[in-house]
Amino acid sequence: MTKRILFGTDGIRGQANFYPITVEVMLALGKALGFWVKQNPKNKRGLVVIGKDTRLSGYALEQALSAGLCSMGADVRLLGPLPTPAIAHLTTALQADVGLMISASHNPYEDNGVKIFGPDGFKLPDSKELELEQLIFHPSFETTSQIGKVKRINDAAIQYMDYLLSLANPDFHLKGLKIVLDCANGAAYKVAPRLLHELGAELIILGASPNGTNINHEIGALHPQFARKIVQDTGANLGIVLDGDADRVVLIDETGQVIPGDTLLALVALYLQTEGRLTHNTVVCTEMSNFGLEQSLHQHGISVERTAVGDRYVVERMRQKGYAFGGEESGHLIFLGHGTTGDGLAGALLALNLLQEKKQTLSELKTLLKLMPRSIQNRLVPAKPPLSELPKSSALIAKITHELGARGRILVRYSGTEKKLRVLVEGPDLSSIEAMAQAVADSVIQEIEEQLN
Repeated sequence: MTKRILFGTDGIRGQANFYPITVEVMLALGKALGFWVKQNPKNKRGLVVIGKDTRLSGYALEQALSAGLCSMGADVRLLGPLPTPAIAHLTTALQADVGLMISASHNPYEDNGVKIFGPDGFKLPDSKELELEQLIFHPSFETTSQIGKVKRINDAAIQYMDYLLSLANPDFHLKGLKIVLDCANGAAYKVAPRLLHELGAELIILGASPNGTNINHEIGALHPQFARKIVQDTGANLGIVLDGDADRVVLIDETGQVIPGDTLLALVALYLQTEGRLTHNTVVCTEMSNFGLEQSLHQHGISVERTAVGDRYVVERMRQKGYAFGGEESGHLIFLGHGTTGDGLAGALLALNLLQEKKQTLSELKTLLKLMPRSIQNRLVPAKPPLSELPKSSALIAKITHELGARGRILVRYSGTEKKLRVLVEGPDLSSIEAMAQAVADSVIQEIEEQLN
């Protein structure tokens, strides 16, 4: 298949006002989508919903996409700032042909991007994104005399809240819990506090004052230390920390310790297993999840399947094989019985539901999973030749793989977006795996430089 140019592992993303995150590209994308959705003979006009996070650049991109869509006769519904999973849900709930989320997720405010959902609420497969690129670069459609309409949906947040509340048990509530809620000054800054208030929680709210430039700035899922301190200082029962588009969650226990994403994956998997809702007794995660996750779940008869990094690839595997639950160690939790993409608030609610049913604290529950020590090397490289073309490094990787056996693993790959080598080694002894990771990184870089010279 031809390589995609605009689209990466999660839609189109980059620095706002610089290619490809420009109003010109968004206008072209809007026109291509407007033409595309009207190819279905059942559609007279085509309907596209658009949500966004709180980045300043979102206004211009929203307007450019809307203009392109309307110029091709498609109708647009603006949903305003809402989490990415809300846009996925509302795409289906409103029977739209396409859903667009304008966001760069956990990136700093200078960046922005667009995630695209199909009418089923799932992110578009690579093949469909390639089709769109062809229409953008080589438009094969003519200007139409039809003009679409743009309307704003004022109750979109309420519709999403109703959906979230339907996920938990009917008698679920948060009365008596003091919760530190960090919204990252992002897309969930309104809906998350409102939801938890409605459930009866006493809230200490952080990151709910977006100004267009403070999204993810020293706050949110990539910076949980601020929320950790507030949990400790206030004696809160736990902390819930979201990222800029709220498709991932980080939980903090009552002692102020961050619950690793893999621990959360294991806790929810075990809960779903006891409820009889873990189809095929299998969890899907990415190659970045800790090896300890596999070991712990295997002891409970749960299998683990790994995919490439990116929640879209987790979802693809789940759909292919009929699995119900999966996620990433970064905090994406995906429940195919309930949603179509990672949902931070849904994950938090189900974890809190588990706490309520088990009558345990987060610190007590997290002891169910023992993570294996890991060492990661992220190193700049002058080029990215296939590892198979580096015989010395390949031999060293094979040697380490043999030494670790069933006690650990090694993963060596290049970054998909940067000239970087990523080496991950997991095993029982931290000092040994640190030496292994450094030796592999040094070997690969030296061999690349030798080839270039």
